[in-house]
Amino acid sequence: MSGARGGDFPVTHRAVLTIAVPMTIAYLSTPLVGLVSTGVIGQLGDAALLGGVAIGAVVFDVVFTSCNFLRGATTGFTAQAVGAGDRQEEHDVLLAGLGIALLLGILLVLFQGPIGVLGVSLLGADRSTASPALDYFSARVWSAPFVFINFVVFGWVLGRGEALVGLLLQTVLNAANILLSLLLVLHYDFGVAGAGWASTLAEVLTAGLSLVVVASRMPAAGWRFSELANRRRLRRLGGVNTDMMIRSLALLVGLSFFTRQSALLGADVLAANTILLRFYFVAIAMLDGVAMAAEQLAGRAVGAGFRATFDRVVRLTTVWSVLFALVTSAGIYLASDRVVAWVTPIGDIRVLASVYLPYVVALPLAGAVAFQMDGVFIGATWSREMRNMMLVSLLVYLLSWAALAPFMANHGLWLALLIFHGMRSIAFRARLETLTSRTFPVSPA
Repeated sequence: MSGARGGDFPVTHRAVLTIAVPMTIAYLSTPLVGLVSTGVIGQLGDAALLGGVAIGAVVFDVVFTSCNFLRGATTGFTAQAVGAGDRQEEHDVLLAGLGIALLLGILLVLFQGPIGVLGVSLLGADRSTASPALDYFSARVWSAPFVFINFVVFGWVLGRGEALVGLLLQTVLNAANILLSLLLVLHYDFGVAGAGWASTLAEVLTAGLSLVVVASRMPAAGWRFSELANRRRLRRLGGVNTDMMIRSLALLVGLSFFTRQSALLGADVLAANTILLRFYFVAIAMLDGVAMAAEQLAGRAVGAGFRATFDRVVRLTTVWSVLFALVTSAGIYLASDRVVAWVTPIGDIRVLASVYLPYVVALPLAGAVAFQMDGVFIGATWSREMRNMMLVSLLVYLLSWAALAPFMANHGLWLALLIFHGMRSIAFRARLETLTSRTFPVSPA
């Protein structure tokens, strides 16, 4: 990790990009895994199997995204420990996070039956898709403890500023997932369950590598397992994790609501919106890279106690988030026709996608500050405020849809999504000065 531990440290454009670029590459590789997995199952020639895997994957998307707080909280607390020069705190945060990860993973495995049935039924699976969905779920659910371990270790190395290590772990995970999917589904003909086991084995392999990485960075004296029962730390971690979980669930509600309302507008609108949302998720991956840089650098500045450094982190990551958003918007605009034509040969859907494309082009710009400030707030562990502002933004989103949709139909739905991200950007910036002054009451001499 570059820079000294503890005390002030330089925040440069290079420091931001050293984290942002590897993390952007790592996040951009993730949609490729979903595309390959879908293609592998598609080769079996059964639409019901493809639908079943899609439904099962959504269940895991909801569960795992809801638990992504394990990564965020670990990053924030670790970066603060690095900033304060407290190596033992770094180790204790990791151990506490791993303890919580194992507990959550084991609970998910133990209650897999009711969780799987409930998830599949809530997503409206019919007889033809419910069975393959549960087959996929039953194989992949065993990955839960390893997924959560990977969340924690990924957050820990990122909090230490080791973005290249994070990229390595993500690359191993995605590459193993792709290769095992091809092997188990197409070569050994394990079908839908093979796709689930591919994901599980990839997570197990990555978790093993993650623990090797941890062992190489933690001295024997750092393994203070007695700290797992430290009530103060557990209360602090529990509070931040709960706030971040609520924030993640609110974001999922917003996106799920968008998909549900798209379906009510007709199959063609749903298809067009679904295709356009792929661009949206690519934009999120681009912006999350800068957000990761903001997490580590902001957390480190808070740990070191230097407001001027923290303010510079905010300024530089804002600049780069906007620049990444501009590049992303331009890329979406230039590539959209060819990508949509490749995804669907249906002319009506392609026409609809082109009609609503301007909203997707505008989304990265509307969300640039929101995602960057997500990183700042996570690094500073301002989780309660982040939770509250997400809930307020979600309410504004739903009210905007209620006001616009009756007159503007799908245009109103897209405008509401733009307002959702714009509201988050405004709310974050409005609270920034107050929270910064509270965190740095007196600037060090």
